[in-house]
Amino acid sequence: MSPSHPLRRAYAGARHLMRRKLRQINRLSRKSVQMGLLLGGAALVALVSLGFAWLADKALEWNRAWVGHSGWLALLILPPALAALRWLTLRFAPNAAGSGIPQVIGALSLPPGPGQTSLVSLAQALWKVPLAFLGMLAGASIGREGPSVQVGAAVMLAWGDFWKRRGLRLRGFHANELIAAGAAGGLAAAFNAPLAGVIFAIEELGRGTVLRWQRLVLIGVLAAGFLVVAVAGNNPYFGVFAGAPLSQGMLMWVLVCGALNGALGGIFARLLGKGAAGAAPRKWRAWIRAHPVWTAFIMGLALALIGLCTAGSVYGTGYGSAAGLLSGNDGVPAGFGLAKLAATVASYWAGIPGGIFTPALTTGAGIGHHIWQLAGDGVDQRVLVLLSMAAFLAAATQAPLTASVVVMEMTGSQPMLFWLLVGALLASGVSRQFCPQPFYHLAAGRFRRQALVETGRAAKPAAPPVSGS
Repeated sequence: MSPSHPLRRAYAGARHLMRRKLRQINRLSRKSVQMGLLLGGAALVALVSLGFAWLADKALEWNRAWVGHSGWLALLILPPALAALRWLTLRFAPNAAGSGIPQVIGALSLPPGPGQTSLVSLAQALWKVPLAFLGMLAGASIGREGPSVQVGAAVMLAWGDFWKRRGLRLRGFHANELIAAGAAGGLAAAFNAPLAGVIFAIEELGRGTVLRWQRLVLIGVLAAGFLVVAVAGNNPYFGVFAGAPLSQGMLMWVLVCGALNGALGGIFARLLGKGAAGAAPRKWRAWIRAHPVWTAFIMGLALALIGLCTAGSVYGTGYGSAAGLLSGNDGVPAGFGLAKLAATVASYWAGIPGGIFTPALTTGAGIGHHIWQLAGDGVDQRVLVLLSMAAFLAAATQAPLTASVVVMEMTGSQPMLFWLLVGALLASGVSRQFCPQPFYHLAAGRFRRQALVETGRAAKPAAPPVSGS
């Protein structure tokens, strides 16, 4: 049969078509496996975030119970508790101290390797959850959202490494992409705010780092957020905002809230960035650096005194106070906003694991309440509280888009988004006059240098033993 015979040509064409179809099926199969692995990692991040949220709620509930029964016990509980948590952090998880977001940003700015992994390792994340739980139980003014970001990054990176060791790689997902997807997914899951997770990844994590914003990264972030919505329901964290833009003077009040919260938020970020040693008089700095556990004890004592002056309202995240102010209630102690600011600074200076996201939102709510007290009953308190929440968070982080979208999703206040953006942009600009470098990135630099030093020590060969003469 000649090569030009019709049957031979038909057979060759069928073989070519079959090979092409098999290649398409294999390619589709590989893509399905990649998508399945990605969604599996997102589900794991969402599950861990939900578990962490449940633990945090229990800690805050038990804290309210013992504070309500005997508030003076804070003087006996908080100082040794923060000192013990600081010791445990230094001993077992030094890279778990503080928020967790600076560690993720620091890891993204490092090349893949031991230094990067040390900042978002699963071992650090496993310590972060119980230490933050105990901090909230004791009464520290901390939140779980920053820790959820570091934990999410660690879980996603460990998930990718797990499958990589078994020969199944997440194609297009390198270490940086896994870290970013897990971190932003952790934020989206923690706040029940999928869109805020995407904005956070682009605005905050992508600032000054090299990330390939592939479609799969954003799918991973959204998947973690939507999985939490599917399990917990589409319920805004602070409830649905029932107010509306003011009919008169709306722009003026936006500017007032933006400017005042920008200044206070800038001071807040500067204090956090300096730390206890940097903010103390020069003659005390060496002692503070040499005695971190005693410093945490002193911070616990200061926090307990602030709590006694405010009936314990500054402990924990302050969620109940912020939610009450957003609904129009006036049940917070005098000076609550400034007291919450001071309590959060003292808790952060103690060097224990814990985030500043929700405490910053609560501080902003308190400052909005102070502005409303000066403005009088002619202005809707709920509007000033909402604007101040976004403005203070934007000033503290210098991430106005993230702050606006987070507050919008957490309060169900979509009609207010334009005004939230205006106030947040103004607050972020004012904040730079007090704290030129964004706080998270300032802190990230310290973790990055620490990781490089530790990696250098590990890579340095040991000196040969000296033989006796």
